[in-house]
Amino acid sequence: MGMQIARARTHSGGALIVRDDRAWHQALLPDGKLANNIFEVVSEQFGLGEVIIDPQFILPFEPPFIVAVGLNYMDHVLESGLPKPDVPLLFSKHPSSVSGPNAFIEVDPSITSRVDWEVELAVVIGRTASKVSPVDALDYVFGYTIANDVSARDIQFSDGQWMRGKSLATFCPIGPYIVSRDQLPDPQKLALRTRVNGELLQNSSTEKMIVPVREIIAYCSQYFTLRPGDMILTGTPWGCGEFMKPRRSLADGDEVEVSIEGIGTMTNTVRFARG
Repeated sequence: MGMQIARARTHSGGALIVRDDRAWHQALLPDGKLANNIFEVVSEQFGLGEVIIDPQFILPFEPPFIVAVGLNYMDHVLESGLPKPDVPLLFSKHPSSVSGPNAFIEVDPSITSRVDWEVELAVVIGRTASKVSPVDALDYVFGYTIANDVSARDIQFSDGQWMRGKSLATFCPIGPYIVSRDQLPDPQKLALRTRVNGELLQNSSTEKMIVPVREIIAYCSQYFTLRPGDMILTGTPWGCGEFMKPRRSLADGDEVEVSIEGIGTMTNTVRFARG
């Protein structure tokens, strides 16, 4: 059963909501209580409660682990001037970097001055995956969402690994909601775009991934176990500001809009720390 799953702001904090063909509803468990966990909202194990008009989306869920793939689009490899990896280049973003749609991307100018955007298809794992084959890999997907792999390039490239420059607080906005995998049967046919202050800067398709989603999942699962709720960021295409001439970085007040076909659009505003 295809569905969209999100969390929306309420007077009490937040509520899990699901969309039917016409509207968003509060998600109810079989006993009539409000659902709190995205994995409780599966197949026919939930009901539709109160209609939510014009929901204010917030962070849809909190992934316990985030693994990302670097340099997974050839055009991005070429613009970066870095060598094409022989195998998927994996790194991690700390889960504390996650934020939601409409949240600020918080930048401390005393720590970084080269903050960049990266639209990415994010894969939410739904079943424990260990040593799975590429043929079966998509069966382990719960759904997909949009991620902006915000990157402090000066920190990233000063280190031998990328986690520190990728893991600053609010540097992993995700949302606005999760689309179940049956709504996107082919994750390799999705347009993805980034606009900054309305200017189109990234415009590509997931079909240009070097390593497709099913092979990423299978590769990861050979080395570590993926568990329900873990999230995989699958790489970004060309159009990052760091590699433009002249270089471009996010500035205070910039509005960053990332979109993926079949999922939607997520917007975040950059806010520099004061003092």
